[in-house]
Order: sequence, then C-alpha cells, then structure tokens
Amino acid sequence: MNAIPARLDHLVLATPELAATVAQFTERTGIAPVEGGAHVGLGTRNYLVSLGGSRYLEIIGPDPEQPAPSGPRPFGIEGLAAARTVTWALSPPDLDAAVAAARARGYDPGPVRAMSRRRPDGTLLEWRLTDGDTAHPSGLVPFLIDWSSSPHPTASGLPVAPLLELTATAPVPAEIRPLLSAVDTELPLTEGPVGLSFTVSTPRGAVTFG
Repeated sequence: MNAIPARLDHLVLATPELAATVAQFTERTGIAPVEGGAHVGLGTRNYLVSLGGSRYLEIIGPDPEQPAPSGPRPFGIEGLAAARTVTWALSPPDLDAAVAAARARGYDPGPVRAMSRRRPDGTLLEWRLTDGDTAHPSGLVPFLIDWSSSPHPTASGLPVAPLLELTATAPVPAEIRPLLSAVDTELPLTEGPVGLSFTVSTPRGAVTFG
C-alpha cells in the first residue's frame, strides 16, 4: 500500500484558533503557510501549504473578520479543543461518475455542492465537492472534489512541505476499508481511536501532525 493515496487533493487541518495554529506550524516546520482566503458566509478562512505536486494542506479555522455564520462552521470546528487533521479530499477524473460508482458499491459520498472563495489577489476559485456521508462522519473516508476549469490552489506558488506519509487509525479498520474501496482509494489503517496523521519533509526534518 502506498504511503500517499493516488489522486490525493488535499488534507484538512482544522483548528479553533487559526492564527495560533499557523504560527505553530511555522515554528515546527520553518515553513510559513500562505493565506488562501475567506469562505464567505461560513465564517472560516484558510491558509495553505503545498504538499508537493497538485497536493496541499489546508489549515482552516474561524475568520475573525466575518460575523458568526447562521449555521455551524464546516469540519466541526466549534467542537474542537485543539487543531486536528479532520479529513482529506480526493480529486477523481470525473466527480459525478465517481459519486455514481461509489453509490453503486454501497457507499453514498453525499450530495455534490458548489463552493467558492476569492484569493487575496482577487482571483476567484470555484469548485464542487461532496458533503460526505453523515452515516460515516469519522473523516477517514475522503470527500471528493472537482476544480474543473478553476485554478488549482497549488498553482499560486505555495511554499512546499513534501508529503511523506498519510496514515489513519480506526476502532474497527475492517469497517472503513470497504468505504475507501468504494471511492477507489486506500489508506494505511491500524486499530485505535479515530484519527488521521500525516508527515511532511521540512527544513527542520520530518514533522508529523495528527
């Protein structure tokens, strides 16, 4: 099994304190994440680091410049006591076909919806993604994303921390593996509490985040 899943698009490191987590990442790695932009209406903002190639890390947290959203912020941010790697995304060649195939295999990735954000330089990014199956909310099964004709976040010259490994733990790994197969991917899984961790290469050596 590969240490890095094929078609990995990005990892999501969610935090209740965005500025503090960005500072901690910089201190641990020697690499300063770049501001990605605000998710207007959702009350969140992100910072990005390339993981090499067309893969990246999204650090996402509350945006102090936005009013509180009408609903919960994405990725369960309100319920986090500290920064945590909460999920990951795959970029299939055909999003709609991938959703249909997963459903035919007994796993529903959730509805597809459109999203957008504007980069600090004014460039509008637009994408579609699946919401994820609420019956399996662990975050271990990736959501699916399609950037279509929009510029990919890695095209904007992000600082690079090459991804070395992505691993996960689950109370019953055998329950998760068929769901991963349904979206045509795999992930090194061992028994333990639900969790994702990744390791990157940095000027300060290999650094792991959970």
